[in-house]
Amino acid sequence: MKILIIGSDGFIGSNCVAYFTKKGANIWTASLALPTLPTHTRLEAQNTNFDVLFQQEKYDFCINASGSANVGLSFENPAKDFELNVQNVHKMLIAIRQYNPKCGFINFSSAAVYGNPKQLPVIETARVSPLSPYGFHKLQSEHLLTEYHKFFGIHTCSLRVFSAYGMGLKKQIFWDLYQKSLENQHIELFGTGKESRDFIFIDDLLQVLDLVINKSNFEGECVNVASGVETKIKEVVTTFYNLLDPAINFSFSGKVKIGDPNNWQASIQQLQQMGFEPQYTIIQGLQKYIEWLKKLP
Repeated sequence: MKILIIGSDGFIGSNCVAYFTKKGANIWTASLALPTLPTHTRLEAQNTNFDVLFQQEKYDFCINASGSANVGLSFENPAKDFELNVQNVHKMLIAIRQYNPKCGFINFSSAAVYGNPKQLPVIETARVSPLSPYGFHKLQSEHLLTEYHKFFGIHTCSLRVFSAYGMGLKKQIFWDLYQKSLENQHIELFGTGKESRDFIFIDDLLQVLDLVINKSNFEGECVNVASGVETKIKEVVTTFYNLLDPAINFSFSGKVKIGDPNNWQASIQQLQQMGFEPQYTIIQGLQKYIEWLKKLP
C-alpha cells in the first residue's frame, strides 16, 4: 500500500508516518521541511502547488494532516486560515482528480463544525453551527470532499477530530499547562472549569485511521473521531497536574476565549461499527504524554 502524508512534520502527520511505516506501508511525505529522503517533497508555504505530488507518483491513499488548527488565528487572519484549510484542500482534490483519481483522500476536519451542540453526544447528522472562521472553513472543506465524490467520483472521507493529544503535541491545552508550570506554581486558566471536551489519545486516533482506510466507504462521508467520553476541564487539569507536579495549584478566571465551545461529547457509533474500541483512558494517555514531556530538552 502506498500512502502520501501531507503535513508529515506536524503532530498528527509525524505520528502517521511512524505508524504506517511500522505497518509496512510505502510512505511518501510532503511538508514545509527540506527533503532528507527521495520520498519527501518540500511544499511552499504560500501559493502551494500540489500537482507535482500526484504527477510523480500514484498513491492508494492520501492523508492530509496539513492546515491550521488555530481558532484565534482564524479571527486575526481569516484569509490565511481559508487558504490553509479550504483553498489548499481544493487544490489537492483538483490534483487528485487530474492525476490520481483512484486515490482515497482523507482530510482532517474538526469538531469545531458543530459549535455548541444542542444535544450530547453529538452525532454526525446533527446540526452544524461553527463559532469561528476556523469552524466554518473546516465545514467548507467537508463540502468540497462531498462535492468531489458526488460529481467526480473521487473517494473521500472527512474526519471530525475532537480533542486529540499525545506525544509530539506542542500546542493546545496540555502543552499550555506544561509551559505555564515551568514558570509558576499557581496557574490561572481561561473559562470556569465546567466546560468539557472529548479527548482522544494519538494512538487511538491512529487506530481510527487504519480502520477508515480499510473499512470506510469513501463516499464523501464525515466521521466523528473521539473517545466518546465527556471530561470536564477542571477534572482533566487536576489529573494532569497530579501526574506532573501535585504542588501546582490552579484557578479559573471565568474569561471565555472567542470561538471556544462549552461542552463536547461525540457519538462514535460509526467508528464502533468499523471495530473501533479506544485503548487509552484520559489518565493512561496523559501518563504517556507527561513521560514524553519530561524527556524534552
